[in-house]
Amino acid sequence: MSKVQEAQDILKALGLPSAQYNEMAALTFLAICNIKEQDSWENATIQSLGITKGIMTFVNNNYSKSYAPNTRETFRRQVLHQFEQARIVDYNPDIPDLPVNSPKAHYALTKDVLILVKAYKKKKWKSELKSFLAKVGKLSDQYLKERTINQIPVTLPNGQIIKLSAGQHNIVQAAIIESFAPRFANGGKLLYLGDTAKKDLFIDKVGLEKLNIPIDQHSKLPDVVIYDSKRQWLFLIEAVTSHGPVSPKRIFELEELFKHCSIGKVYVTAFPDMSEFKKHSNNIAWETEVWLMDIPDHMIHFNGDRFMGPRK
Repeated sequence: MSKVQEAQDILKALGLPSAQYNEMAALTFLAICNIKEQDSWENATIQSLGITKGIMTFVNNNYSKSYAPNTRETFRRQVLHQFEQARIVDYNPDIPDLPVNSPKAHYALTKDVLILVKAYKKKKWKSELKSFLAKVGKLSDQYLKERTINQIPVTLPNGQIIKLSAGQHNIVQAAIIESFAPRFANGGKLLYLGDTAKKDLFIDKVGLEKLNIPIDQHSKLPDVVIYDSKRQWLFLIEAVTSHGPVSPKRIFELEELFKHCSIGKVYVTAFPDMSEFKKHSNNIAWETEVWLMDIPDHMIHFNGDRFMGPRK
């Protein structure tokens, strides 16, 4: 294996989440360990490095990478921050009282990881790894635990409880199911509910097929799809916290996607509050609906001469 691949192997063994044993993370680790392509891991050393003139310069000079200066924050936020949490590096070990954002900020390999790295590919590697993980744990396990704790429980119309990943967007989606649906689509059947982390968290394939809705393109479906069989209405709902209202462009995309579905379509954009709605009001299509999570009993109608109902 190349040194980059070996570094990724080590980081994965240390329990880093997958995003922190990508190429950038591996190259950062090699710089922190002072390991070049032809070096042996037992020659790793502890050296204090800043990001731009230390880590990025080492990577650019020794691994033929050309990271631009403006990627400094990517190194810090997506690699070094997690390395610090996982006890792979110490932050400002030479001058612990450095002020935040000091140009002298630096990182260095911890003594425990130095011992572990020097044992890589040797007989004592497994025992050293086991000892390290017993002492500090796996960051990936910690992240998984935090994600599980912060998940948003949602009770579906049939009583089933599912959990959405944490985040404002999914808070709005949960409100659509638990507050919008009972008020405006009472008795409707949930056919699809996406998730920011898992697009097909809930999908009724049979129900979608019966309505001639393509199920192989669910990434293009709106965030929530609810079918009201009594009124023969299909609610197509987008949850918006930063982008993605039911705009004229989105209407065109959805009309094309649902062209073989003969059920009347009701387009709804759901916002957390009036403030977020105002940011997008100029981009919302006519003959669609707007629902605000913090005013659940009311609807704003971009409809002209009619109340809520399918577009003609």
